[in-house]
Amino acid sequence: MPDDRASSAPSRSIAPEPRPGKLTASDLVGMYRTMVLSRVLDERIWLLNRQGKAAIVASAQGHEAAQVALARATDPARDHYLIYYRELTTLLALGMTPLELLKGFLCRDGEPLSGGRQFPTHGAHPRVDLFSFSNVVGTQLPQAAGVALADKMRGEARATIVYFGDGATSQGDCHEAMNFAAIHRLPVVFFCENNRYAISVPLSKQMAIENVAARAAGYGMPGVTVDGTDVIAVFEAAQAAVARARGGKGPTLIEAMVERLFPHTSDDDHTRYRSADDIKQMRGKDPIAILETQLRRQRLLDDALHTEIWAEAKRIVNQATEQAEAAGFPDPGDFSKRLYAEG
Repeated sequence: MPDDRASSAPSRSIAPEPRPGKLTASDLVGMYRTMVLSRVLDERIWLLNRQGKAAIVASAQGHEAAQVALARATDPARDHYLIYYRELTTLLALGMTPLELLKGFLCRDGEPLSGGRQFPTHGAHPRVDLFSFSNVVGTQLPQAAGVALADKMRGEARATIVYFGDGATSQGDCHEAMNFAAIHRLPVVFFCENNRYAISVPLSKQMAIENVAARAAGYGMPGVTVDGTDVIAVFEAAQAAVARARGGKGPTLIEAMVERLFPHTSDDDHTRYRSADDIKQMRGKDPIAILETQLRRQRLLDDALHTEIWAEAKRIVNQATEQAEAAGFPDPGDFSKRLYAEG
């Protein structure tokens, strides 16, 4: 859910209103609510996978702060979004409900992105300008450049946000998209969620530099590395990048340093390639715990509110789970309905 007002209405989806300037206390608590809801939902989806009900899961745990902060810096009624498969918190922040998302993971009828016919979170959103993407790594980047080019040709002041992991930066699609966007000064925000592992390959075996953002200089665009567990740092970097894009000044590369708290997917075992010390250390970088500490220090969160937020998230997810499991499967007779133009 995008904010605390929407958290009590699981069947309703409200995209967040753009709020220029600095984050308010209400914003910070609202983002914490969204992160908690995402965590509870993520854990439920993982459990459904282990029960054999959800085929595959790519957990967003550890990425929540980066995703919710970037969404807050954009305008869903104005901007475009091209995500990748680890964007559960982003989808909640942009207005999807837990019920809609659970229907996708359970392949149930009424799922809005693809009618329950694609991989989870794949498809086009009917309410937010969310483009369908391929599960092939990196293909959304040149598509984002194309979307931004169309806006520039029409003279529209919009930003195109494209999300990807550090592994995607090793693909040729990434180079071509950034090079093209920089040459034509396209309104794109390239948002890399760097969790240090491309599936099972550590960062040191992906590239010979320390930070993805260093590559921005080679394309002639700004590049910034931020702490992806810090919602304020991500929000400020994203806000500047979005303003630059809409102002006709061209693209920006943001690298948010995050931790992938779970394996790459539910089919992966990260203990085979991550040391016990590495796993223990990254557990100390949980963005929800970090934001909770910050809110308590600012006296924006106490035990009562903390209990209320977590209880409400569990109530919403429990209700959504019951409704999703009760929903029917898509009609096999409509199998090709969304593949070809009708008439």
